Amino acid sequence: MEKKQINLQIDRHFLTVPQGTTLLEAARKVGIDIPTLCHIDLKGTCVKNRPASCRICVVEVEGRRNLAPACATLCTEGMVVRTSTLRVMNARQAVAELILSDHPNNCLTCPKSGNCDLQNLALRFNIRQMPYNGGEHSARKRELTSSIVRDMEKCIFCRRCESVCNDLQTVGALGAVERGFHTTIAPAFDRPLTESECTYCGQCVAVCPVGALTERDYTGRLLDDLSNPDKVVIVQTAPAVRAALGEEFGLPAGTLVTGKMVYALRELGFDYVFDTDFAADLTIMEEGAEILSRLTRFLRGDTSVRLPILTSCCPAWVNFFEHHFPDLLDIPSTARSPQQMFGAIAKNYWAKKMGISREKLVVVSIMPCLAKKYECDRDEFKTDEQPDVDYSLSTRELARLIKRANIGFTLAHDSPFDNPMGTSSGASAIFGTTGGVMEAALRSVYEAYTGRQLANVNFEQVRGLEGVRRATIDLDGFKLKVGIAHGLGNARHLLEDIRNGRNEYHVIEIMACPGGCIGGGGQPLHHGNSEVLYARANALYREDANKPLRKSHDNPYIKVLYEEFLGHPLSHQSEQLLHTHYFNKSTDAQLSCTATQQLIDICKRHGNDPGELINILHEAQHLQGYLPEETQRIIATQLGIPVSRVYGVVTFYTFFTMKPKGKHPISVCMGTACYVRGSEKLLEEFKRTLGIEVGQTTPDGRFSLDCLRCVGACGLAPVVLIGDKVYGRLQPTEVKRVISEITD
Repeated sequence: MEKKQINLQIDRHFLTVPQGTTLLEAARKVGIDIPTLCHIDLKGTCVKNRPASCRICVVEVEGRRNLAPACATLCTEGMVVRTSTLRVMNARQAVAELILSDHPNNCLTCPKSGNCDLQNLALRFNIRQMPYNGGEHSARKRELTSSIVRDMEKCIFCRRCESVCNDLQTVGALGAVERGFHTTIAPAFDRPLTESECTYCGQCVAVCPVGALTERDYTGRLLDDLSNPDKVVIVQTAPAVRAALGEEFGLPAGTLVTGKMVYALRELGFDYVFDTDFAADLTIMEEGAEILSRLTRFLRGDTSVRLPILTSCCPAWVNFFEHHFPDLLDIPSTARSPQQMFGAIAKNYWAKKMGISREKLVVVSIMPCLAKKYECDRDEFKTDEQPDVDYSLSTRELARLIKRANIGFTLAHDSPFDNPMGTSSGASAIFGTTGGVMEAALRSVYEAYTGRQLANVNFEQVRGLEGVRRATIDLDGFKLKVGIAHGLGNARHLLEDIRNGRNEYHVIEIMACPGGCIGGGGQPLHHGNSEVLYARANALYREDANKPLRKSHDNPYIKVLYEEFLGHPLSHQSEQLLHTHYFNKSTDAQLSCTATQQLIDICKRHGNDPGELINILHEAQHLQGYLPEETQRIIATQLGIPVSRVYGVVTFYTFFTMKPKGKHPISVCMGTACYVRGSEKLLEEFKRTLGIEVGQTTPDGRFSLDCLRCVGACGLAPVVLIGDKVYGRLQPTEVKRVISEITD
């Protein structure tokens, strides 16, 4: 049904837009650029965040007293809007100055310098002085993981990372916690990322407008290795990198820069420049053989075969199902990712042929993905604690390194990869886009299963950027049902169907990032422009079409590798070097069966409705006296929401506690009315008398002390609650008497 059309005026431009269009979207239709900070909408990929919290995008609407946030205000018939009045300009500048007041001014050394939305706004608004100083800075320390760096001093609380982590990826690793000046974005229970459900997909980094979330930078380590005469340093480059790297040098999105990239890597000093596409062809050989093996056994009536088989090239996706679907760990393919297959072959086959010791060889990868950094560090990909791939750089890191080395990238001549690990097929090139791994596998599986050559190697039915795609492939009469998903939220839907017995697939490809690797967390920032992803995908399909070889099993160097070293796909040697196993990383609740069932019953009484979360938490706390981590995890599971959201609510409202309370919990109201009438002095007297601080319990377990913001009895201020009893107009001199009157 066609939407109703709305007529309005923006800055004297008359336009017509569909009903439901925001002022921001309408303004962009006529080329008016309204500045934003918290807003992002990557159309076609479900990446959306518009909390209207920053107020940078305010505009003047005729007939409205206050300024309206353009990102969250819908167009109405006859609306007259002004986006550049003095009132609007002054309001935007004041908001930006307030945000800057509690933001560190270390732009020169910030990893996001030059690519920071807040920095760009300061330039746009001509902010040259800081009228507001001494704002609140985060007490949380900078956190460094193998993939991601968190610096909460720089967080502007736009909540983009929270939206992408919870709504798009459904990982639930990040959420808003605490309240007031203590508010921050953090994993549940304020744990480090390494102890959370984080998959290191890097989508939070990709959407962060400032330097609060950045990638772990390994360029310094690389330069040390390149300068070391005792090291042989080789590099592999993923397919998605060559479709995006040119953007960092002013080239249009989707410009293939494969030859220029190889030239630049040689100029940087790498001893050999290889192609991850070679390992992608190898992955298809192993993963394709595994698909055929399971299908053959399934068709013979083997009921022990687990289907569908899931592709396992994406480390963020692997981490996701290890955390959230540990009961399905035997379903995914055991084939390693191309990055790790390359490292294993480089250090166990190529190095020996070249007479290079494992200790002397440094294997570096250039990847579009931040999870690849984490993958390098996984213990199962190490021999004697030495990684198969020593470390990984993102596309952005490589671009910075090329600029630092003053290499004229756009003027560079095309240079070829080194062999044998530089030759690849078109099938491997499309690994970088959603559906590409599936299409590459189908080209080989089809010919191996039917014994016939494909007349057309293009499986158009698995291409596109829809979140979930389905296709049926005719394999000589057998209808092979395949599914493709990109974005972990879409993956969750597929996995829950499998878990609940609603499986309709034989093979599934899943990639963690929007668009697949082309939209990886380490790629040049798209700034909400989904056309960039389409351009990168089309570039990889062009590379595939122009390759002389289009199928992985036709790669001559892959054939030599099996003849000389591996034997055949799924051989013992292949199993040892090219396959892996998975781990149960779920966090199980440790409450008793009775307590767990009571919590489940509470949730059921409220219809397992996330909207009833506060009421459920009240009942749970009344039942147990407090809300420990295990309780919150059970509630999150029953309501189907991230535990970070539950924890955020628990830490926001002062009447919830994660610590056991005393037999007689004392709560002093610190709301405005009570505070004005002396509740602060009252609180100090309770602390002196009981010998404890707020949030603590007396050693004998009789009393605990907390604060409340409001109990709805302002006429009785100052108010104190002891258990369920309300003490109104209480004075500090009465504290000892009240305590002494309480009997056990």
